[in-house]
Amino acid sequence: MTEAQRDEVRVETIQKRVRVYLGGHLVADTVRPALVWENPYYPAYYIPVCDLRAKLEFDGSTRTSARLGEATEYNVVVDGTTAAGAALRYADPLHELVRLDWDAMDEWFEEDEPIYVHPRSPYSRVDILASSRHIRVEIDGVTVAESRSPRILFETGLPARFYLPLTDIRMDLLRPSDTHTSCPYKGTADYWNIRVGETEYPDLVWIYRTPAPESQKIAGLACFYNEKVDLYVDGELQERPRSPFG
Repeated sequence: MTEAQRDEVRVETIQKRVRVYLGGHLVADTVRPALVWENPYYPAYYIPVCDLRAKLEFDGSTRTSARLGEATEYNVVVDGTTAAGAALRYADPLHELVRLDWDAMDEWFEEDEPIYVHPRSPYSRVDILASSRHIRVEIDGVTVAESRSPRILFETGLPARFYLPLTDIRMDLLRPSDTHTSCPYKGTADYWNIRVGETEYPDLVWIYRTPAPESQKIAGLACFYNEKVDLYVDGELQERPRSPFG
């Protein structure tokens, strides 16, 4: 890995205990995991080699990352259970660390609490505030929601999100969607399409019915992608933000 690549990749050792399981067996148990920002949005966990409880078997493959260089690929083997190609080891400065494929493992724990999707960044914060601002949502000139009791969710690096009571939304326009997404900060979201006239807009509205404990204030409230609708706050049309969801 070149010096320029090293400069681009943020690596931080933290003090949380992290445990990883596969097939009911302990794969790793560490109190010194490293957070590695392989991309700008969220980190991945890298585990010190000495804290592995599973065996790594070289499978003859390598992978190349534009930011991290070339990695050697291993199978993860623990008590007769194998996850093929589920471990990577890079050269300096990460040579003493192993990256375990998140989805190939069965369970991840920080201390004694399960975590999902990816590690939470220590630099991302979620604040949810009750508000009396007047929120109106339009699609193709049709008002589809209007509320004076939103909860506004402020999440580091993302647009403010306006969560509204379902009774303030044109529920007759909602059509169930099969889409579900998960967030390590908020939990699992269910989606609706919304139909205006003859046009149906897919996955435009979502709801966290049973959010994570730290996000309970949005339980049962619905939110629109303000990247994709006309959003008025106190009568003023908001500029559509740019985000990964735009």
